[in-house]
Amino acid sequence: MVSGPAPSDKKENHMATPKLAKYRDIIPAKAVIGRAVVNRNYEDLGKVEDLVLDAAAGRIAYAVLSFGGFLGMGDKFFAVPWNAFQFYLPEGPIVLGVDRELLEKAPGFDKNNWPNLSDSNWGASIYKHYGLTPYWDAPADPK
Repeated sequence: MVSGPAPSDKKENHMATPKLAKYRDIIPAKAVIGRAVVNRNYEDLGKVEDLVLDAAAGRIAYAVLSFGGFLGMGDKFFAVPWNAFQFYLPEGPIVLGVDRELLEKAPGFDKNNWPNLSDSNWGASIYKHYGLTPYWDAPADPK
């Protein structure tokens, strides 16, 4: 699951541990694209290659991660639901609250052969893989 506390400041794998700050609600796309992604154990999960917008709904549907290659060669792309991410300081990594194995087993695609991202059946399978309800099936947020 993707919910839970932010990573602690403890070093468990001898990587430099980023300082975490208050969650930020407004983040420019240019601050996200190209940014490193880690899980709560600070394992490298790749980087954000692109953002997929649902223009009709007025929201970000997915972040596209590259993961699995070596020095950019052989990377596989993964569409990950936007609400699966947590953001902290602008210079810190993006946190994806999943185990590395879950990402490795996720449906992926080649960077030159993207799936039909507007297919709601495909999208529902992606959300289900990450244990999330698709935003188009979720109840409206009363404000």
